[in-house]
Amino acid sequence: MSVLVSISLNTPPTSLSSLAFLSFRNQMGNLLKVLTCTELEQGPNFFLDFENAQPTDCEREVWNQVNTVLQDSESILSGLQAYKGAGQEIRDAIQNPNDMLLQERAWNSVCPLVIRLKKFYGFSLRLEKALQGLLESLTCPPYTPTQHLEKEQALAKQFAEILHFTLRFDELKMRIPAIQNDFSYYRRTISRNRINNMNLDIESEVNNEMANRMSLFYAEATPMLKTLSTATTNFVTENKTLPLENTTDVLSTMASVCKVMLETPDYTSRFNSEDTLLFCMRVMVGVIILYDHVHPNGAFNKSSKIDMKGCIKVLKEQPADNVEGLLNALKFTTKHLNDESTPKNIRTMLQ
Repeated sequence: MSVLVSISLNTPPTSLSSLAFLSFRNQMGNLLKVLTCTELEQGPNFFLDFENAQPTDCEREVWNQVNTVLQDSESILSGLQAYKGAGQEIRDAIQNPNDMLLQERAWNSVCPLVIRLKKFYGFSLRLEKALQGLLESLTCPPYTPTQHLEKEQALAKQFAEILHFTLRFDELKMRIPAIQNDFSYYRRTISRNRINNMNLDIESEVNNEMANRMSLFYAEATPMLKTLSTATTNFVTENKTLPLENTTDVLSTMASVCKVMLETPDYTSRFNSEDTLLFCMRVMVGVIILYDHVHPNGAFNKSSKIDMKGCIKVLKEQPADNVEGLLNALKFTTKHLNDESTPKNIRTMLQ
C-alpha cells in the first residue's frame, strides 16, 4: 500500500483568474497541511509507504533492532489466539477440594498457560523498548517529525506495524476472560501453598514479584496499548530537552495520513485486501491514543492537530464488525475524551 501526493503550485492554471488562483493555491495548501502537518515551503510532496519501504543505511541499525522484536509478533498473536484456558479443570478442582487427582489435573493444566502468559508479558517489555527506539529516531534534530517520516520510511512502517500488532493483541485479549481466571487460580494456589508433592519449579519462572507485574498487566482491558502509552509518556518525560511537539507531531501526522488514505476512494481502490484497510484503521487509532496520553490537552481538544471528527467518521463508515473494537479503544483507553473541553459532538459520535 502506498500513497503519493504530488501537486505543483508554481504554475497557475491558465483558465483561472489571479484571484481564483490564489483561492486554488490556498485550498491546495490546506490539503498539504492535512497530509504533512507542515508548511508549504518544506515541500509539497508526501509519500508514506506502509507496505514496501526498505531501510536505508542510516536506518539500518535501529531497523534491525526493532525487526528482531517484530519478527516474533505473529507467533505471539498465534499463541494468544490458540489460548483455550483451563476453566473446566479449575472448576472441577474448586468443587472437589479433597480430590488430589483433580487438584493435580488443574495445576498441570494451568502451569503451561502461565508460562505462555509470561511470554506475552515479556514481549510487551521488548515492544516498549522498540517503540522508544523508534521515537528517538523519528523525533531527533535536525529534521522535523514530518521530514523524519518522509526520509525514514522503513522506521515509519515499523512504527505502524507495532501499533497494528498492539490493537490486534488487545482485541483478542478482550475476548479471552480465561486469561485472568487462569492466572488468578495460579496465584491463589501458590499463595495458599495448597499443592503438596507437586512440581513447583514454575515458581522459579514466575515468582511472586513477576506474578505481581503480570497481574497488573493483564488487569488492563487493553494491556499492550497501556504499555505503549506509558512508554511514550516516559519517552517525553525522560527527554526534557526535546520539544514535546517533536513527539506529538509524529503521531498527529501519521493519524492524518491514515485518515486521508481511508477516506479517499482513489487510494482505497488500490488496496489489495480488507487487511490493508484494517491496518490503516488500527494505526490511526493507535497514534490517536498515544497522542491523547502525551499531549497535555489531548486529542479531542479543538486545538488538537488531529481531526477527531473526521477520524471517527471514517471509522463509522466501515463495517461495524471491523471497527467495534477500535471505537471501544477510543472510548475506554484514551485519557481526555470526557474532559469538559471535548466538543459534545465528538462525545456523541463515540456513544
